[in-house]
Amino acid sequence: MPKGYIIGHITVNDPEAYQEYITRDTPIIAAHGGKPIVRGGASDSVEGPQFDRHVVFEFPDYESARALYHSPEYQEVVRIRHATATSMIVLVEGAD
Repeated sequence: MPKGYIIGHITVNDPEAYQEYITRDTPIIAAHGGKPIVRGGASDSVEGPQFDRHVVFEFPDYESARALYHSPEYQEVVRIRHATATSMIVLVEGAD
């Protein structure tokens, strides 16, 4: 069964307030089987819209990634991200 991924492209507008999002989302992601593959770090946007931060979380399968994103616990913290950053989030099924 292919793994699932959440890929995020983010520009943080309020770094201090955004830290609460990171602090609160990390245990929720882990509880759904997610682990960070990419979380910030150096990047070079060579095509498309420009974002400052990029993240990739790997999940045991696509349904686990979807369950995390749509969970009430995560949706509560998403409001923090929406208030402190501009982002594009994609749920993706991995290759076999």
